[in-house]
Amino acid sequence: MTLTLVTVGTGTVAPAAARTGPAHWVERGDVRLLMDCGSGAIHRLAQFGLAWEHVSHVALTHFHPDHFGELPALLFALRHATHRVEPLVIVGPAGTVRLVKSLAEGFGDWMLDPGYPIGILDLQAGEPFPLSPEVMLEVHPTPHTPESVALAVTAPEGRLVYTGDTGPSADLATWARGCDLLLSECSLPDGQGVDGHLTPRTAGELAAAADAARLVLTHFYPPAEDVDVRAAAAARYRGPITAAADGDRFDVAG
Repeated sequence: MTLTLVTVGTGTVAPAAARTGPAHWVERGDVRLLMDCGSGAIHRLAQFGLAWEHVSHVALTHFHPDHFGELPALLFALRHATHRVEPLVIVGPAGTVRLVKSLAEGFGDWMLDPGYPIGILDLQAGEPFPLSPEVMLEVHPTPHTPESVALAVTAPEGRLVYTGDTGPSADLATWARGCDLLLSECSLPDGQGVDGHLTPRTAGELAAAADAARLVLTHFYPPAEDVDVRAAAAARYRGPITAAADGDRFDVAG
């Protein structure tokens, strides 16, 4: 069995020709988890040959539209473009249930009864959620918005940590410590950083403090395309580094 990550969307709210909004696919056996669901996610999933029609879980990191905005379209596609019978579980930080119910007020009650079983749950830090008997999902707060969390997927093959959007955080580094792959946001070049986001240098510092086995950078605003983000992160972290593109694949292994 293999725990696989596909960086479906490595961009941000800023439109970019080669990058769509944040979305990342994690697969192991019957677990097909979509971490965040930004603009372009559904078509990218199809483009990369991923079994979007059999997605088992969607996990949100926070409620900025670039991270969840295509969720209604995903539910709509599963309703009208498939013959789905298996359940879909949507999870995220505190407020996820309220968010989806609020969306249903605008889009229609079909969002809560789409023709296949659906479950919606708020997750709490320190309370692992089973995606399958062997795969667990955990959340941890990050300094971005009040509800923002990082996600960790743990299987016998290894542990993947996805920062979502975050600023520098020693607490996050401690929680992520020893992970086999750190999927870290890297929004802007060093010298152009803003509160609540990482630069190549601070992403490298996070990976080093977490003693991550591998660093994969994502969530690039257009100015980050003009610098060598990998080299900048490597000044602070000595492990292998990839600046991810949409569609890159990684095996998570301990």
